[in-house]
Amino acid sequence: MSFRTTAIDYVEDVSPGSGALPPRAWYASSDAKSLSLNGSWRLRVAPTADAEDDSFAEPGFDAGDWAEVAVPGHWVLQGDGAFGLPIYTNHLYPFPVDPPHVPTENPTGDHLHTFDLPEDWPSEGGCVLRFDGVESCARVWLNGTDIGEFKGSRLPHEFAVGHLLKPSGNMLAVRVHQWSAGSYLEDQDQWWLPGIFRDVTLLHRPAGSVLDFFVNASYDHITGEGTLRVDSDVDGRVSVPALDIDVATGETVTAAVQPWSAEVPKLYDGELVTEGERVPLRIGFRTVELADGLIKVNGRAVLFKGVNRHEWHPEKGRALDLETMREDVLLMKRHNLNAVRTSHYPPHPAFLDLCDEYGLWVIDECDLETHGFTEQAWRDNPVDDDRWTPALLDRAARMVERDKNHPSVVIWSLGNEAGTGRGLTAMAEWIHGRDASRLVHYEGDWNSRDTDMYSRMYASHAEIEQIGQELDGGTHKRRELPFILCEYGHAMGNGPGGIADYQELFEKYDRLQGGFIWEWIDHGITHPELGYAYGGDFGEELHDANFVCDGLIFPDRRPSPGLLEFKKVIEPVSFEGSDGTVRVTNKQDFADLSAFAFEWSYQVDGETVESGSLPVPALAPGASADVKLPEPPADHGGGESQWTVRALLAADTAWGPRGHEVAWGQLPDMARVLPSVAATDGPVTGDGVITLGPASFDARTGALRTIGGVEVSGLRLDVWRATTDNDEGAEWQTGTRYAELWRKYGLHRMRHRLDGVEVGDDALTVRTRVAPAAWEFGLAAVYRWTSDGNRLKLTVSVGPEGEWPVPLPRLGVRFGLAQADGVKWYGGGPGEGYPDTKSASRVGRWESTVDGLQTPYLRPQENGARADVRWAELGGLRVEGDPEFYLTARRWTTEQLDAAAHLTDLKAVETVWVNLDHALHGIGTGSCGPGVLPQYQLHAEPAEFSFVFSEIS
Repeated sequence: MSFRTTAIDYVEDVSPGSGALPPRAWYASSDAKSLSLNGSWRLRVAPTADAEDDSFAEPGFDAGDWAEVAVPGHWVLQGDGAFGLPIYTNHLYPFPVDPPHVPTENPTGDHLHTFDLPEDWPSEGGCVLRFDGVESCARVWLNGTDIGEFKGSRLPHEFAVGHLLKPSGNMLAVRVHQWSAGSYLEDQDQWWLPGIFRDVTLLHRPAGSVLDFFVNASYDHITGEGTLRVDSDVDGRVSVPALDIDVATGETVTAAVQPWSAEVPKLYDGELVTEGERVPLRIGFRTVELADGLIKVNGRAVLFKGVNRHEWHPEKGRALDLETMREDVLLMKRHNLNAVRTSHYPPHPAFLDLCDEYGLWVIDECDLETHGFTEQAWRDNPVDDDRWTPALLDRAARMVERDKNHPSVVIWSLGNEAGTGRGLTAMAEWIHGRDASRLVHYEGDWNSRDTDMYSRMYASHAEIEQIGQELDGGTHKRRELPFILCEYGHAMGNGPGGIADYQELFEKYDRLQGGFIWEWIDHGITHPELGYAYGGDFGEELHDANFVCDGLIFPDRRPSPGLLEFKKVIEPVSFEGSDGTVRVTNKQDFADLSAFAFEWSYQVDGETVESGSLPVPALAPGASADVKLPEPPADHGGGESQWTVRALLAADTAWGPRGHEVAWGQLPDMARVLPSVAATDGPVTGDGVITLGPASFDARTGALRTIGGVEVSGLRLDVWRATTDNDEGAEWQTGTRYAELWRKYGLHRMRHRLDGVEVGDDALTVRTRVAPAAWEFGLAAVYRWTSDGNRLKLTVSVGPEGEWPVPLPRLGVRFGLAQADGVKWYGGGPGEGYPDTKSASRVGRWESTVDGLQTPYLRPQENGARADVRWAELGGLRVEGDPEFYLTARRWTTEQLDAAAHLTDLKAVETVWVNLDHALHGIGTGSCGPGVLPQYQLHAEPAEFSFVFSEIS
């Protein structure tokens, strides 16, 4: 005897659903009516799929006591938790893995919306009801009639409803289940958020209207001609006025055109006209091919400088509006990105319109990931089970048919982290057969059986260099294919490190055609107590903490230091040179340099003393030219000097204003004179205090107390930093997890032993040993203080003792200032920089506040260091370094920073803690990728460095 009702069998059915129309291109009509059904809907949430009957779908049902929610939206992000809470997992399914079954505890949202047709709504023709995105399974009724159900959360579904409509009082009922068989295909690294999160639209379909069409617009880079053919389900005509084209659908025509590329996104306005409808076209002519072992567009190999983009808003989740999408695209363009992988599902279709308009290469990825099956060695994986193949093919078709007319889409991706199997092969075969004008990608296909390229994620620098040299092994077919890193540079917290080293390899080897940083935005959810919440903050039993916060921009879309670093690394123009000449190289693939204006400036000790324009020819892509710089100023005081050369937009563009900086470089001229202090003033002991020039010390311990009128506390050697997400690493990583080792060996609790205080004729010397409890290795640290009466010099000598098993997090001194606010420095800025993340650190004079030095990573961690600092002023002190140093200052200790889980945990103390670091361990991408490269690791080795202190009068 079965107690399970058949009314909800569709939830666990592996089929994609029933009742929906065949997929077609997404477009807006010039004259056919449409009615947005977005807005306020009524909602009732039940704990199980069968908790309520279907009576709510009957006409006249009174939902007056139901809650109101916004559609598009996710119900768990509305109602202050009354409708349930978000869940974050990286790859583990948050329910038992027993495909296609889902738990009885299956939150189900019944949605109701009543609408009237506009008075001018046509009475003739048909109507289509379109859902652009519902997670994860929906059943739909209109005016009491069950019209079907569907799965495929990030894909459109349409239903013919013209025969069911009435002039007023139409009642649309939608039952949405959080879990379904479709959930097994949607195990992407993101929040699980049920609801109707994209647009709901009613579309009038006049008699003779456009149904589906395919714009085929290729470009011959040899002749400069474009070839256009528009295949349409309904016969009509196609016009492109700018090209004098007016032809029947299905007819091929050629014309001289300007091609479309991400750098020059030329679009031609056209129109498809059938008997009953006009549809505007935005046509971009371009040819995508696999040629000479490379991905080529319009005859040229493309270097992808890309990012993976989840759709996200900190309050609305994946319910994005057009302006938020536009903000994303503008930020990408202004930071030199040229490509997007739509991880791991097709985006809102309006986003692709923006990519067409502003210019971004797109890898359009299917709504498919079954990552959780890795926990059982991919056993029962749906992509290798023929029962699921219709659902996979349905998802592939809904992506391709919806997005096929976008010139920005150059590659289709089968999905992500779904293992391998017959279903993926079927998808690849269908896509290749349907659209031969694009290439097919799937990272999991390491032998490239079904795909047109070799793709990997998080491969190390050494491995991709082997791939670039075609020494990577694998099948013969694979070795002849181009390579991309579909994910690299894991931008979690402080980082990513080492991306400049990746870019160097991309530019060195033709086969390496770039990659896509993981990822675009931190998925923090706005929270009243925590600021931004991440995994576990909503009481989830199973979660992956802040692994969902791994973006180049913060949730409020402010650029992180990682985005600024990436902008510099991938800039389209490079500058190198010496002896008064700068070599300018155009690193673009298609455009010359005519869109840019160039400027030079000359700095002395970080201050600009002269500037002017620089005449640079309109170099072709890949070309270089040596350009003579003007003579430097005759008398600049003998300080450190350098040239700064910049490339700016010469005129307003669609994505940036005139004067927007796209690239810069700095060329040294005169070297810096290192600070020196003659030891002419000796230490004097008296009444428990040692005085030396402007400073006072504790006579027993040799601890620095004051410099002039400035109180200084706790100055000592420091080797610890609040561990970064990349230091922490990931459990599945095979490389070094530095934080674990550092804590194992006690680097977070170093002990300082005083071995002696020596008062000499011209110096105060304090000898110490710094070492962790329980281990025999350590550091001998000697502090030698000298003065010329006005300035105080500290020379720190460090020598390792014993066998050090791990690199050091940092090496420098830490001390506290009684008060400090404003900070000035001459060195790298304006933002933070670490050994492998300081490409964007520009040498100059900068100002900030102590608070302004902090980088608000969602999980607090080491941040805010300014690199290559010559001198700094804060808290009444001026500090000069020999050699340059890293500067960090904050209103909490490193230990407090290390212990914090959210920014709201950090409470300012009276003391401002300052780190002057001789060296720092690199950042790397160990949170989900390679660790710190050898050249950026900080090993325990003999070192000596000095600082000169003086009170600011």
